Amino acid sequence: LFAFIGGLGMFLYGMNIMADGLQKSAGGKMKQLLGYLTNNRILGVLIGALVTAIIQSSSATTVMVVGFVNAGILNLTQAVGVIMGANIGTTITAWLVSASEWAAFAKPEFLAPLILGIGAFVLLFAKKQKTKMGAEIAIGFGILFIGLSSMSSAIGVYKDSPVFAHAFAALGGNPVLGILTGAVVTALIQSSSASVGILQTLALNGIVNWPAAIFITLGQNIGTCITAILSSMGANRTAKRAASIHLMFNVAGAIIFGIIMTIVFKVNPALATGQVTSTGISMFHTIFNITNTCLLFPFAGVLVKLSDILVKGKEVEEAELNVEEATLRHLDERILESPSFAVENAVKEVVHMGEVVSDNLETAMKGMLAEEPEHIIVEKIVKKENMINRLEKMLTEYLIKISNLSLTEAQTATV
Repeated sequence: LFAFIGGLGMFLYGMNIMADGLQKSAGGKMKQLLGYLTNNRILGVLIGALVTAIIQSSSATTVMVVGFVNAGILNLTQAVGVIMGANIGTTITAWLVSASEWAAFAKPEFLAPLILGIGAFVLLFAKKQKTKMGAEIAIGFGILFIGLSSMSSAIGVYKDSPVFAHAFAALGGNPVLGILTGAVVTALIQSSSASVGILQTLALNGIVNWPAAIFITLGQNIGTCITAILSSMGANRTAKRAASIHLMFNVAGAIIFGIIMTIVFKVNPALATGQVTSTGISMFHTIFNITNTCLLFPFAGVLVKLSDILVKGKEVEEAELNVEEATLRHLDERILESPSFAVENAVKEVVHMGEVVSDNLETAMKGMLAEEPEHIIVEKIVKKENMINRLEKMLTEYLIKISNLSLTEAQTATV
């Protein structure tokens, strides 16, 4: 058990370091992606998949989308595409985990210590920022596979244990129980990548049957929604709607595929008793997420309308907010999930604050030219000056939070 927990910890930590390195390498490109987020939903799907592949977490992407919607950077139409794409991007992790099967010619767990060692030496002695970023990715990759190997060897002892056989037979025989198990486990550890990784580790040891693997995977897609739902609790109505769209999208997919696969297993009993491989889980995970996106993509508008029914209440329009309230909404902490986007967001708000200052300066010039009674102008200037001071405090606090993130040299200079 200790070896398994340690392995899981290394797996998650390795994934985190690798994602950090990828984010830094993608730095400027992530900023460009913001500009592509138009009302074109297909483009949104592609961007969602790309961002998730870089930050290695569909939960983080969805939380970020909730933050963008709350900050008014994205509207719901744009958000739907990105949420759908996030589900496709997260399949990359599953393929990485199963690499020990399909990349047997260069066993990742055999090469992992070497890659980790080289990465560590390069990180210690390299001078160039780009080389250091590459070393970070290598270290993350190495730790990820050492952790996976540790998890696999810890479970290997129980390969012939009847407990696992009975448990997976029960989960495979009852689709609702299988889906529920996948959802609960993923909701508890708040990472579908980690729960799929655990399932694949069990599959590597030949103790998971096809029905259990499929129903648990469907449940994992529902469980991953909990992070965005919890994150949206303190957000505005539109952001809550974005989180509910994510949940409806994954629940609908799980129901459709759950029914189809139950029929397939009834028609083909041999498949129902067969053992699944780690690569088999990766393949199903990818096919499910791509097919689900293709099936529900035409109904994105319906999902938006349903979210309106589900999340009641009136939205406070941006125009109704004062400058401080709007700035506070824009400086959404959920966006800190991706440092590149957070830096870009802060830049926009500094520019906005500059516009407020410029406006105040114009008012002061009018006062000097005595275009309005002096006491009225002085009152206006003092009121706005106090507000600028409060904006400065808000922005400074946000920039301090950003500076504690994993940034490139260029991003640190911008902050």
